[in-house]
Amino acid sequence: MRLHGQDVSAATLARKAGDLGAAGGVRSVVLADGAERGLRVLEFRTGSGLGFDVLVDRAMDIGPADFRGASFGWRSATGLRHPGLHENADEDGLGWLRSFSGLLVTGGLDHAFGAEELDASHFRYSRRATTKNGLHGRIANTPARLIGYGEDRVGDEVVLWAEGEVRQAAVFGEHLRLRRRIEADLGGTEIRLTDTVTNAGFDPTPHMYLYHINVGWPFLDEGARFEAPVVRTLWQSDSVAEQGFSHLVLPGPQPGFVEQVYEHELRPDADGRVKARLANDRLGLFFEVEYDSGEFPVFLQWMHLREGAYTIGLEPSTNHVGGARAAREDGTLTWLGPGESRGYHTTLRVGALGQPSA
Repeated sequence: MRLHGQDVSAATLARKAGDLGAAGGVRSVVLADGAERGLRVLEFRTGSGLGFDVLVDRAMDIGPADFRGASFGWRSATGLRHPGLHENADEDGLGWLRSFSGLLVTGGLDHAFGAEELDASHFRYSRRATTKNGLHGRIANTPARLIGYGEDRVGDEVVLWAEGEVRQAAVFGEHLRLRRRIEADLGGTEIRLTDTVTNAGFDPTPHMYLYHINVGWPFLDEGARFEAPVVRTLWQSDSVAEQGFSHLVLPGPQPGFVEQVYEHELRPDADGRVKARLANDRLGLFFEVEYDSGEFPVFLQWMHLREGAYTIGLEPSTNHVGGARAAREDGTLTWLGPGESRGYHTTLRVGALGQPSA
């Protein structure tokens, strides 16, 4: 592993420091003030300049993140709001926006995209003919059961890790479980996500999944570039034509900006992997998302460049931007049978421009 300009083995590190924390590691803390009070957090520090916080009580999502002193995980005005303050049906399903902050906010497990009321007859309960779904579903504001965390020596390397399970369940409703493992190498510059979503119930259940990966200032700034192997753009919001801002070279914060959304078809490599990145020439740094095109066949680019809420979202998704009702109608919605699972393997990466990514 590379630490502070030296190639260091795990054995050498043990000789140099009695506590691994001298180089990096994972630390458990509980936030204590304001709307975030009581939120369990795992602080990852890799020793390479990469640091990020895993929000245990918010589906093991990733909140603040930084590299070499520069923040890249979006920090919105909502802060890291405790899930106990969340009401899924608040504001006609838009209450999700009152806790929308961080590098990774997961959409799912049975619903993603806009708030919709959908048929629930598959659960065979007469008092619930339909299910009301808020924006991007329920999972992002659901606490995890923390299975474990720590630092494992693997040969001459050290792997930082955390694992948890998030349960989304209702009597006469869905019973879905998300098992999430997060890894980062000591001395490394990437975050590896391994997610498994399982139908732990006994009724066929809809499944939608989306990673809302949000990059903020200073990685996002005037002149930052969106780079991806775009074959074609399948859809874009009306605001694109109305405002005319480029989605390739991004402007600075704009007064009154209306969100611009694109659905791009991206070309996978020979292994079926797709990479999309944000590059900042002024910082000389990039942020990159790498995912499996078979697991996430859809990619969305979200631009919210308004003053005070300045961010760009890179969003691998299981479904098209039309949402759940459209997916049911055109047959693209995934239904998980009893005991059936879907797996997702995604890497988030930072680095210096001009250096090859992994």
